[in-house]
Amino acid sequence: MPDSSPCTKICTTDPSTGFCLGCGRTGAEIGQWISMSRDERIALKRVLPERMALLAARDGRCVVRQKSR
Repeated sequence: MPDSSPCTKICTTDPSTGFCLGCGRTGAEIGQWISMSRDERIALKRVLPERMALLAARDGRCVVRQKSR
């Protein structure tokens, strides 16, 4: 389901970016998830891989999960 939660149950926030190290969302985005429309969820999920790559390239602390094909 494309608008399912991207939560990975690793709820640690990077202090410099505010991004969750498990999913890439900000605290505000996590809190708003339940009230977002399907289109808003999908749009947000499109930017998460870039955020996670930024965190991984910067200091390697985030968990990057690859989906099986």
